[in-house]
Amino acid sequence: MKHRIIVLGAGYTGASAAGRLARRLRREDVAITLVTAEPDFVERVRMHQLAAGQELRPRPFSQMFAGTGVELKLAKVTGLDVDRGTVAVVDANGPGELEYDSLAYALGSGWNTQGVPGTAEHAHEIAGRPGALRLRERLARLDAGQPVVVVGGGLTGLEAATEIAEARPDLDVALAARGGLGDTLSAKGRQHLRKVFDRLGITVHEHTAVTGVEADHVTTADGTSVPAAVTVWTAGFAVHPIARATALDVSDSGQIVVDGAMRSVSHPNVYAIGDAALVKGPGDSPLRMSCASGIPTAWQAADSIAAGLTGGKPPNTPLRYFNQCISLGRREGLIQYVTADDRAVRAALTGRLAALYKELVCKGAAWGVANPTFGLPVRRRRVLQGSRREVADTKTGHDARH
Repeated sequence: MKHRIIVLGAGYTGASAAGRLARRLRREDVAITLVTAEPDFVERVRMHQLAAGQELRPRPFSQMFAGTGVELKLAKVTGLDVDRGTVAVVDANGPGELEYDSLAYALGSGWNTQGVPGTAEHAHEIAGRPGALRLRERLARLDAGQPVVVVGGGLTGLEAATEIAEARPDLDVALAARGGLGDTLSAKGRQHLRKVFDRLGITVHEHTAVTGVEADHVTTADGTSVPAAVTVWTAGFAVHPIARATALDVSDSGQIVVDGAMRSVSHPNVYAIGDAALVKGPGDSPLRMSCASGIPTAWQAADSIAAGLTGGKPPNTPLRYFNQCISLGRREGLIQYVTADDRAVRAALTGRLAALYKELVCKGAAWGVANPTFGLPVRRRRVLQGSRREVADTKTGHDARH
């Protein structure tokens, strides 16, 4: 019988892991199923572009995984039983259940309302395609001069505010940030950011906490009412809630606790990657939720699963950061170089060249999902006899060596 590998979620991490596994293992030995609710790959790092009215190139999974041996399961994940090794799903035919021997959990994250009253009812989000499309439609209906407030001074907020302001210069765009504008960037990065915001006419409310969202305004901690025909909420991400409802060992944030091989510390036949995993980086600091963090964890998990099944040595490649890539509309960008643990250094690339750099990074990330071994020939290895037995025994806590 084939070893059954299920990958939950087909974002950057899940799709990369599925494709990489398919290129590492013989089709005769494994059945790889990728469970996704959407038929196309979503370039999450471009959702601010989609919301601002731009068209994105469709990337159907049917084409991306054609001939690889990866089976696509278009379904929504509704539950997970890690002790039985089953996944509950709902597809076009109704509820169903999938069984696995190894699981790669990559359900990722969505927007985080932070419990602020009115956010869920009145704010828009761009953590996924449905939210970005709803915001796109709402912005298209706005008349000239109407106010748009982007809440959140992180990279997503900076990209959303500048993209909207550039695409709709007739709107009154503002950004509300808990800290200073670009306060995690270098002096050069902050200076360039202010220059771009000034040129685009974006009003900045610094050191401002939004404590309430209404249909036509937001309220700040000091009681100030800021007009907002549209509020875009980008104040952080929250992981998918399913993991917390299982027997998996999870952190306070709901992320699955993993070892260096991306394997769950409580259930060794479960691997967590991307935003779903609590991964320690340099200095034992948790990696931030991002594409830059997620794709290397997908490679690590896929290679670890393959090594465990074929008798190889599981990799343990150190994870580190090199830069933060920020688009500031289509004509401007900011590449902030950072230390291994993601702290800004003095060096930064700005302007048109930085915009081109960011565009290459985005295109490269999408290309890498479809080509998880970078187009290089890879030997598909045979799964050793007994591997499935050993993995199955870990579900019940038995040691297969005895």
